[in-house]
Amino acid sequence: MAIIISQSGKNAQKIEQSKFEQEDHLQQYIYNNPESIPLYDIKEDIRLLILVREFGTQSGSIDALGVDADGSIYLIETKLYKNPDKRLVVAQVLDYGASLWKDGSNFNEFISSINKGSQKFSKVPVNERIKDHFGFEDNEIEIFWDNIKDNLNSGDFKFVVLMDQLHKQLKNLIVFLNQNSQFDIYAVELEYYKHDQFEIMIPKLFGAEVKKDIAVSSTGVSARKVWTLESFWEDAKNRLSTEELKCIKKIYKFAVETADDITLGTGSNSGSFNPKYNNICIRSFFSVFSDGRIGLNIGYLDDHNQMKQFCDSLNRYLDIKIIKNIDENRLEHVWPRIPTKELVQNCDKFIEAIKDFIKKGTTPK
Repeated sequence: MAIIISQSGKNAQKIEQSKFEQEDHLQQYIYNNPESIPLYDIKEDIRLLILVREFGTQSGSIDALGVDADGSIYLIETKLYKNPDKRLVVAQVLDYGASLWKDGSNFNEFISSINKGSQKFSKVPVNERIKDHFGFEDNEIEIFWDNIKDNLNSGDFKFVVLMDQLHKQLKNLIVFLNQNSQFDIYAVELEYYKHDQFEIMIPKLFGAEVKKDIAVSSTGVSARKVWTLESFWEDAKNRLSTEELKCIKKIYKFAVETADDITLGTGSNSGSFNPKYNNICIRSFFSVFSDGRIGLNIGYLDDHNQMKQFCDSLNRYLDIKIIKNIDENRLEHVWPRIPTKELVQNCDKFIEAIKDFIKKGTTPK
């Protein structure tokens, strides 16, 4: 397959698909760019963080171990199509899951291994990486690790098989397992192109099209929830003060008046509404939660210039420490949140900041 690129509608060039020569290159790319795994096709607000590469189990090393903000655990196995054992990759990743579950009874040792593996690549303690990536407060870290522990003890894992090319038999196997088991197994095909200094990835997710009838995990806790506007506002009313509720209602009214679409999240603990502006990007660049927080989805924006414009607009109107401390060299990996107490003090200013960004952050046509 080939793609065509052009500049301002001129000088079109045909770019042939490139190949990953080494699996290590593919693994490193996923570690640096977890958003290239299109889990947003499963749930809008999933943000993946790769904690460790080559995480050891008694059955071998998991290529990458990742988590999302709800404490779901992702076992990611990468294979190049030329690899002769590619058809065994599903059995391999399930074997890793069984071994991880069996050895997970010593949770302190598990965390220690995670922290050691994480610092090997990032030089940053794992809790700091998690707080930075998801915008957690200290109390949220404790809840996060409790969820990790529950999922580890119950063997409730998300399996991701990632290849440069998927064959039909593997796709069929993924669909069959998802339809007839409690497993969540996804396959990702990454089309890879190179042009000058640019790398272009086209990810395709398989397995998410299967809708399970199982709504409750073995821990008894719903992994995802279907929210309506009615249930969102009921939850917000029960959790927020009068001033806090007034604030997010004002932001919702602004979103209704300005956004092209508003979708509802599927979080298990909090609902969220996610305004989308088609002239900015295809996903929502901020989310408002029923517990009064706002998530700044910087990594969803299309390029670094947009990310910087978003931060500049926020800094122009707000005086919030978490925003001012963003390292511009890694904007795409930062997902800060505005805590409820600070949102109340900055509600009108936040709306003005969004207005400012909408004017300046438009994707050029």
